[in-house]
Amino acid sequence: MFSKLAVRNVRRSFRDYGVYLLTLTFGVCLFYTFNSLDGQGALVYLAQNGNPIVEAITMLMDIFSVFVAVVLACLILYANRFLLRRRKRELGTYLLLGLSQGQVSRLLFLETGLIGVVSLLAGLALGVAASFGMSALTLSMFEMDVSDLLALNFSPGAAVKTVLYFGVIFLLVMALSGVQVSKSKLIDLIHGERKNEILKPRPLSVAVLQFVLGVACLLAAYAILLIFGMAVSVAVPFLCFPMLGLGTLGTLLIFRSMSGFVMKFVQSRPGLYYKNLNMFTLRQWISKVHTTYLAQTVVCILLLLAIGITASCLGLNSTLSAMSGSQTPFDISVQNQSGDVETVDFDAVLRAGGFDPDKELAWSRDVLYYYNKKEITGIEDASGAIRVSDLNALLERQGKPAYTGPLPALMDFKDSDGLATGGLGMVCAAVPDEMAGQLEVRRQVWSADYAGENREETERRLLELVTPLWEKLAIREETRLSIYGDTMGNKILALFLGLYLGFTFLLAAAAVLALQQLSQGADNTGRYAILRRLGAEERQVKRSATQQVALAFLLPLILALIHSAVGMKAANDVILAVGKVDSAASSAVTAGVLLVVYGGYFLATALACRRMAKNA
Repeated sequence: MFSKLAVRNVRRSFRDYGVYLLTLTFGVCLFYTFNSLDGQGALVYLAQNGNPIVEAITMLMDIFSVFVAVVLACLILYANRFLLRRRKRELGTYLLLGLSQGQVSRLLFLETGLIGVVSLLAGLALGVAASFGMSALTLSMFEMDVSDLLALNFSPGAAVKTVLYFGVIFLLVMALSGVQVSKSKLIDLIHGERKNEILKPRPLSVAVLQFVLGVACLLAAYAILLIFGMAVSVAVPFLCFPMLGLGTLGTLLIFRSMSGFVMKFVQSRPGLYYKNLNMFTLRQWISKVHTTYLAQTVVCILLLLAIGITASCLGLNSTLSAMSGSQTPFDISVQNQSGDVETVDFDAVLRAGGFDPDKELAWSRDVLYYYNKKEITGIEDASGAIRVSDLNALLERQGKPAYTGPLPALMDFKDSDGLATGGLGMVCAAVPDEMAGQLEVRRQVWSADYAGENREETERRLLELVTPLWEKLAIREETRLSIYGDTMGNKILALFLGLYLGFTFLLAAAAVLALQQLSQGADNTGRYAILRRLGAEERQVKRSATQQVALAFLLPLILALIHSAVGMKAANDVILAVGKVDSAASSAVTAGVLLVVYGGYFLATALACRRMAKNA
């Protein structure tokens, strides 16, 4: 009997459970997707090439999965609390009909279990599809054809891990639901929906003081971050904890004071205060202030983490892409750091080993770098010198214009996107070819691009012939494939961590607000009915419901965007130390994710609350 009743209740209350079920499904999907990375094409490729970062990615995903599971557990417990509050009268009716509190707890146990099974199955199915999409996304980041690694896979290990983690969470929810019902009084259950927060108007002076203190705390936190920089502010405890504490306290005080400001501001404008149902909307929002300001503070911090982590990781991803291009201008560069002692005829070494450079290489260039002598070149601030003919040959191979200016000249290779300089630094002097004969050789760098399609095999054979030179010379090899593999591993790590944590925090923030507003919307149904009987138009009632949801969603988002702007400025300063930052692209992608997830939850919540108001 209880099983049939539980199934019927879930079907009948599907609208109440809709956002809850959606959140659980997305949580399961997210958890499965990022725990099935070992079977995705990008990591398979890196593992096949022996990249050690695969183990680091897997280990970090395992560590962060525990953290994500804790966040999702708190979210689910929070959601379950609101659902129980929504169903207080229904549960009280069961007690009036003769069911014991133990039987009601058993009914909730079955309902929670049913919802858990449905969300697990739906989430795993969606997770398989999302895992395929993630695999396609990461493989598209490769500059080579790896489409053969794209496949729809099911990871039994990730599925078992997901079921285990969420099974524990659901058991915890079931146990706490039973405890909550057993401690509830019948009178509280029957009249639970009629209770409202007591409206206690605060003096404007108190609101102003709280607002000023909140702004002061935030400015102090911003100052610590911007003056000392993100790396120092986060790493040094006596800076980190005050910064986080001041930021959190400032956010809380601003939300705490906002109700007083908004009330006084609107009341001072009678035309706005008495227009349509603004008075009702405003007072309903303020009546929830004792719980709203705490929830909105938490949501604001979650949004800050979601926006900041996602944008920073995407920005780091693009920076790594730019760095890989400058670090690998050619397929291979072999640096003879003993060039001042002995130079190597690399073409002769390759031919002696059966490797034909004319057929197997599309291009090659042997370049000598010289010690810079001010007495000869007339240039002081240079770490080395290069013949202008060699410089132009390297630039031409990269598709860049040749240097035609006066000689000798100081060349900043940052503007040349990284020539292979043999570790001499970024600044060299370009000198006429005849002047180079007066300088002493410092380094020798042989660079080449492969011919044909089988680049891996060409590189393997070439390195087999070059590596023995280590025995008598200081040889350093850099290949585009090896650096590209390392860079791709770092890019994928940054992307996975950013999306995993960013989506988790964003999902938590949006779900908390949605569940809170749905619960409050259900509480307001009786009041909407009274408004309708008093003569309020249907569109005014619906607009009031939408405005209350908009206030709840927009206020924490606005403050979170301000926090994020300051945080991104500090994060970009750190990234700029190692490369260029494409903040516009990362911000655009983050805004798109925010619009889809957060905006989607807002739209779904607003429509649900409008429907409640209509059916009141």
